[in-house]
Amino acid sequence: MIRKREINLVLISNIFGLLLLPFLLSVGAAQQRVSAVGVDQVISEPLLQTMPVLGRFIAKESGIVATRIAERVHKMYVQVGDRVKKDDLLVKLASDRLDNQIQLLQANLKIVKTQLAKETVNYRKMEQTHKRILALRTSAAFRKDREEDSERDLEISAEMVNRARADIDQSKASLKAGQISLQDTYIRAPYPGVVIKRHTLPGNYVRVGDPIITIFNDTDLEIEADVPSIRALALKTNTKVTAKFQNGITFNTIIRAIIPQENSLTRAVAIRLSIKDEQFQNGLLGNQSVTLKLPIGNPDDVTTVHKDAVLVKDGKKIVFIFRKGTANIQPIKLGRAIGNRFEVLSGLKVGDLVVVRGNERLRPGEPIKPNGVR
Repeated sequence: MIRKREINLVLISNIFGLLLLPFLLSVGAAQQRVSAVGVDQVISEPLLQTMPVLGRFIAKESGIVATRIAERVHKMYVQVGDRVKKDDLLVKLASDRLDNQIQLLQANLKIVKTQLAKETVNYRKMEQTHKRILALRTSAAFRKDREEDSERDLEISAEMVNRARADIDQSKASLKAGQISLQDTYIRAPYPGVVIKRHTLPGNYVRVGDPIITIFNDTDLEIEADVPSIRALALKTNTKVTAKFQNGITFNTIIRAIIPQENSLTRAVAIRLSIKDEQFQNGLLGNQSVTLKLPIGNPDDVTTVHKDAVLVKDGKKIVFIFRKGTANIQPIKLGRAIGNRFEVLSGLKVGDLVVVRGNERLRPGEPIKPNGVR
């Protein structure tokens, strides 16, 4: 009876062992499995300290389009808010008086041309007479006084020809001035932009220099900012500056000019910055505010780690370091954000490989295999 019971116990233990064997094998395999992860290197990079300065967008081309002649406004072709191209017609001034004046000038030009032709013929006649008198020098009919009179007449005739030519030049100049004035009755846009104000109405009389239209070119803007003089002295042209809209979007600019004049009230110097990113050059508003991060001093080298490597555990920041084929937890202290990286104050050194992909499920000491380095 005892022998039979022992046999049954042996059979049960063997059956249990066979059932438990797959589980033990799977556990062993899991312990030997190596996780593929992405890693990134801790690096040293220059960090330039910056100070925030409020800037504003201004147009390179903006202002009043004035009239160059005194005349009545005949017709206005634009309204406030209209977008215009360069040389688009804005306003037409009355031209009836100028048309009549040009007709008179053209008639006067014909008169002086006729006068020139007349004086030229007379000069040639005097020239022939003078030549005949000179031909009689060897004959008894030659008279010295007649030669002298002929020379005086020839000089007077030549002077009349020159005067007629001068009258033609003067008449042409007057006609050209009238034609320019006629062209000035068509007031055109000197540059592309948007009409932001009309200063007159059809029927009004305008004098030379009176404002007609104000245009704002919103397609060519730059940034102006007032910088404390003590900081502006350290700035240089062509320095790259990061700018940020109120919605948080950042873009790149470059210092185009530093105006060498201090505002006595604010003790500040104006600087102008050009927009480098083409996608941000359109759709901007005049006087729209923007925050600039102006550089201060010289850049310092700092140790940085990729933001994807940083995990928070029990309120502390940690990373997994790849070392000897395993994942090792490393507590760290971070400083400022630098793009998509963080400044490392302690816990890491340059050259360390940290896990940036697949680190959420890692356990300390787990075997890992780097699957590419960023």
